Amino acid sequence: MLSLLSTCENCNKPLAPQSTEAMICSYECTFCSDCVNEVLQNVCPNCGGGFEKRPVRPKSGLKKYPPREVVVFKPVDQVAFRPLVEKNQNIPPEER
Repeated sequence: MLSLLSTCENCNKPLAPQSTEAMICSYECTFCSDCVNEVLQNVCPNCGGGFEKRPVRPKSGLKKYPPREVVVFKPVDQVAFRPLVEKNQNIPPEER
């Protein structure tokens, strides 16, 4: 069951359960599509993997399985992140 984090880990933008802007890596690190494309270049700063669109949880399932209330806000340190991006940005996620 996906945890459905409620905000982007980098910019803290709200990402509701029905958001079509939410992106996740295989560890469920959660970022908005703007940060994934413009800041992270499809490289997860936590694991080095790529991102996929997060599925939308149907409204009927939100009562039983609500989004996670804990906010993970860790703006990416671009200097520390640069080597990871340079290593992975030109390698497809499935080949990293």
